[in-house]
Amino acid sequence: MSREEHLVELVDDAGTAHGEASVANAHQPPGQLHRAFSVMLVDPDGQVLLQRRAAVKTRFPLRWANSCCGHPRPGESLAEAANRRLSEELGAGPVELTEVGVYVYYAEDPATGRVEFEYDHVLRGEFRPAAPLRPDPDEVAELRWADPVALEAELDRDPRSYAPWLGGVVSRLLRPSGPSAGASRPAVTPTGSSADDAAERSGGR
Repeated sequence: MSREEHLVELVDDAGTAHGEASVANAHQPPGQLHRAFSVMLVDPDGQVLLQRRAAVKTRFPLRWANSCCGHPRPGESLAEAANRRLSEELGAGPVELTEVGVYVYYAEDPATGRVEFEYDHVLRGEFRPAAPLRPDPDEVAELRWADPVALEAELDRDPRSYAPWLGGVVSRLLRPSGPSAGASRPAVTPTGSSADDAAERSGGR
């Protein structure tokens, strides 16, 4: 089964699940709001790992994004889903994950015609410098480390080089607001937690 056939969890604006759809159908215009996660791996010096999305990606190919993104399968916990994708995309993990925020965003990809309409859980992962990384070339074109404060400024200067959700991810990493912000515990799937900035559904970044 291709990844486009996998099921995602459809949610309402409060993050409450109400159904499921395939990845392909959820990302066809006008899009169906569904649960997603964005992992940002952070090293002990505070640097964050960015990946440039592979050319074969069906949404926003060759744009720089956070360390790893994905969708929990219906009923799958965020921690389980995120560590599964970290392994598949980067050959990394498992890592300790903390949820630092949630937000809803909408973005249209001019290159492929697909849309992102996601209730996105932002997860911080603690990266051990000695941990190996083996990126899958079908997922990742290249990797680099960046200072998150400098990255936030660069997103304003050159937004088209980056995935449109990255600005919201970096903002929440720098200014945590999630249910486990500041805590050191694995992320879990919240039930009914609301997005803290639904205005970002315009997909400005």
